[in-house]
Order: sequence, then structure tokens, then C-alpha cells
Amino acid sequence: MDSIKPHAVFIPVPAQSHIKAMLKLAKILHHRGFHITFVNTEFNHKRFLKSLGPNSLDGLPDFRFEAIPDGLPESDEDATQDVALLCDCINKNFLATFCALIMKLNNSTNPPVSCIVSDGFMSTFTITAAEEFGVPVALFYTIAACSLMGFTQYPSLIDKGLAPLKDESCFTNGFLDTVIDWIPGMKDIRLRDLPSFFRTTNPDDIIFNYFIEATGPRIQKASAIVLHTFDALEQNVLDALSSRLPLVYAIGPIQLLLNQIPQNPLTSMGYSLWKEEPECLEWLKNRAPNSVIYVNFGSVAVLTPKQLVEFGWGLANSKFPFFWVIRPDLVVGESAILPPEFVAEIKDRGLLAHWCPQEQVLNHPSVGGFLTHSGWNSTIESLTAGVPMLCWPFFGDQQTDCHFSCKEWGVGMEISNDVKRDEVEKLVKELMEGEKGKKMKNKALNWKELAQEATAPHGTSSRNLDTLVNQVLLRKSQM
Repeated sequence: MDSIKPHAVFIPVPAQSHIKAMLKLAKILHHRGFHITFVNTEFNHKRFLKSLGPNSLDGLPDFRFEAIPDGLPESDEDATQDVALLCDCINKNFLATFCALIMKLNNSTNPPVSCIVSDGFMSTFTITAAEEFGVPVALFYTIAACSLMGFTQYPSLIDKGLAPLKDESCFTNGFLDTVIDWIPGMKDIRLRDLPSFFRTTNPDDIIFNYFIEATGPRIQKASAIVLHTFDALEQNVLDALSSRLPLVYAIGPIQLLLNQIPQNPLTSMGYSLWKEEPECLEWLKNRAPNSVIYVNFGSVAVLTPKQLVEFGWGLANSKFPFFWVIRPDLVVGESAILPPEFVAEIKDRGLLAHWCPQEQVLNHPSVGGFLTHSGWNSTIESLTAGVPMLCWPFFGDQQTDCHFSCKEWGVGMEISNDVKRDEVEKLVKELMEGEKGKKMKNKALNWKELAQEATAPHGTSSRNLDTLVNQVLLRKSQM
């Protein structure tokens, strides 16, 4: 029986948030009868074994992990890799190693590979691989539809002379506040609200050009485009994308689909490249409902020592209890050290940890607000939990997520990039007890309800997932 199972090979961008979203989708497909091979880089494979334990990637007979080299120098660092170097290596090295892996899988006792589920941002080589092996390829962009639409506008920015930036003054002279009115499905958006990789003065910038290619005309060749969002949240943008791209499927929030799998043998398989500290859940138990502000800047954003201290004092001065995740590499070039007087000030109402099980924290009744870098996983997890946000976007699609959270979805307030403790204190108070905070909380609860509807058995995301599986992934390639 096993020999005729469909076999999906998953390959995420080698970064925490991408791996997490793709691993969730892989678990769902496994439940639907697929044999799964999940491909990490050797660097991240080692980090998983370190954070989750030596047997954590044993998987099941029909859910296997493989590792391919990323071409970067050897490193034992417990940190996110340099994005530009990674983009360069993906372009130069991954096609050959990925194709070699598929050949190895096809020559083994596994069922032959029948489809590829590629991170959308790995499309620079996975579309070619799919053509070579004659299998369908679904591109899973683990971001919002509005962000993907933003990335697809990069060539237009170049045509209109808006990117790359003319010179350094564009960062400070208000140029980024230019309003853009020509993007389908997106209104009143400023240049600064688009994914930030166009903010370079160098036309040969590796990251800028990588994202142009990974969202360019080539993706028309994909069998499907999959997004981690839901129809009700981004209807206008999804409609606009659907008119420009091959089959577009919104299948989020994935966690809600995963929650519906009874007795999932993969439940214990974790997602985290850092060791989680679940003790925080005990601490949260002793707090009043909606009283705690949760703070986490994700897996990639970094702060200066000054920004760390300003955030810290802003939180302390608000007098609200808070739980703050400070990962080991959060501060640029040095360890994240807060002054002893700060530690003394927050003794009874502040908890600091290196990493945590975020979704359990956001769904904890005592958490009333989330100070976030506006990464997409964090944003959709917050919406799913009905928790309003303070947004401090760092780079990439976080700018777009922040704009939509604050202006379109009514669940966020932005903190200016130049962090000041007074502003942090004021916004925390507004979020936790102000009138605007109450409105945002209601709005967040409304989105939570709509997310549950979308993932209910006949909801839009559930139907989209069924169609993706039956009409794309189970289809023998027509290529």
C-alpha cells in the first residue's frame, strides 16, 4: 500500500518562521495520506537537534527529514544567518543539491516523489527542479497576500524611477512617505509600507534582486500559489493576485486546520530552532485576565543596546506586568544586558526568557496585548488568538504587515523606529486600558471569529486546501 502513496517534498527558506509554517502544512498533508520529505539545510538541521533533542527529527516511517548543504562557511552559532549571503548561496548552489536529493529519494525504497511544495521564495530553483522531474510544484509564500503583492511591484518601482533609491537622503527626506495609488487591491499605501528590500541605493543589491526574481514572471509556471492567510482578511488583494497569477489558494491560519486533526502522531514534533522555555506558562497562570503584555521581536529582528533599554524602561514605566522574550542574538554584536536598576524595578511584574512556545502564550487568557516586530507568523497568530498589537516593524514584509494591522484591520498601533521610552509607555497604556485599545481588542476578537469560520469544515480555507490537494498536488504533472 505504501508504495502508491503520493510523496511531497517540502523545502522552506532556511529561516525560523518559514520552516514553522511549512512544517505545519507538511503535517496536514501527512494526515491526508502523503509521504513527506522535509528538507532543511544542514545548519538548521543541527540547530533543531540541539533545541528539540537528538531524536526530534526521527519522524515516522512516512515523515522524513533530509538535510542539504547551504554553501555557507561552517558555523555552530545559534543565530539567524546573514540574509544576503544566504540568497547568494541559494541562487548558486541549491538547484544541483536539491535535484540530487530528489534523485536519491526516487532511487530509494520511498514512494517516488510526486510533487514539490516549495517556499515561494525558493522558486528561483524549485520551478526548474519540478520541470526536470515532471512533477507539479506549489509555491507556498508563508506571508500575507498584501506582502506578496508588494514584492511583485518591485519591477514597477524600478520602471517608475522609485527604486533603487537615488541616494542616502531618500531615507530621511520624506521620500519614503510618497503615496502609491496604482497597486491593485491596495489603497493609500506609502513607499515605506512596501516590503523594505527596495530601500537600497545599489541596483546590484543581492537581496533586492533575489526578491525580484523570486516573485517575478517565472512564478507563472508554478502549479499553484499558496498563501498563509484567509479570504475574509485580504479579499481585495487576493482577488487582485488571482487575476495575475496561476491558481491562488489562501489556506490560513494553518494552526486552526492542524488543531482539527484527532490524535495527531506528529503533535510532539516541534518547530523551534531555539530551545523553548515553557515555564512562562506557569508564570502567566498567576496573572489576571488580559493584564499582561507579551513582547517578542521574532527570530530575525535585532535591536541596538539603546533601543533595548528604551523598550525596557517604557514597559517598566507602564506598570503593567509583561513577559519579554529576549533571544540570545537580539542585540547587534553584543549580549542583551539590561541595567540592574531595571531588573530591580520589574522584579515582581516582569518575566524575561530566551524563547517560548508563542502560540500557547498568545492564547493564554492573561495576555492582553502583543508588542511585536510584525512578522507574518506573529501577526496571524495574534489575530487567531484575538490579541491586539503594538507594531515595531524591522524589515522585509513586516512594514506591510504593520500597515495593514494598523490601517486596514484595526488591530495595531505603530511604534516609531527611533524608540523612546515615553512613547512605549504611552502606547502600552493605550493598548491595555485606553479607548483605542478596547476597540482594537474587539476588532481582534472579530478577526479571530472569522479565522475560525475560514478553517471550519466548509470554510474558505478548508475548501481551498481540499482543492489544492485534489487538483494540484495529487495531479500527475502535465509539464
